[in-house]
Amino acid sequence: MEAGLRIVGIKNVTINEPFFQGHFPQRPIMPGVLILEAMAQVGGVLAFKSVVMTGRPVVYLTGVDHAKFRKPVVPGDQLRFEVDVLKKRPPFWKMQARAYVESDLVCEAEMTAMVTEEKAD
Repeated sequence: MEAGLRIVGIKNVTINEPFFQGHFPQRPIMPGVLILEAMAQVGGVLAFKSVVMTGRPVVYLTGVDHAKFRKPVVPGDQLRFEVDVLKKRPPFWKMQARAYVESDLVCEAEMTAMVTEEKAD
């Protein structure tokens, strides 16, 4: 991770993941929405670890644009997520996220997030 700039994350995809039970029994494929969620989580870690606040930072996903799925992700694959900051204007962040299996691009999207301080009850 380079705070405020970019981050790389890894996910090993295994057959024992519960979503493979129904997606699809004869041809297990990782659901695209979970790939997007994983990219958002990696981007969220980047934003969370990059801000300085007096309270605890909280990250909210506010948008996903231009999502494209290039190839299926199957058990045994290792996903590598690369997330780069495109623009920061507090409290909003815009990031370009890409997911790869080896050198193959399998998914990409632009994501926006908001970083705010956790409110005390």
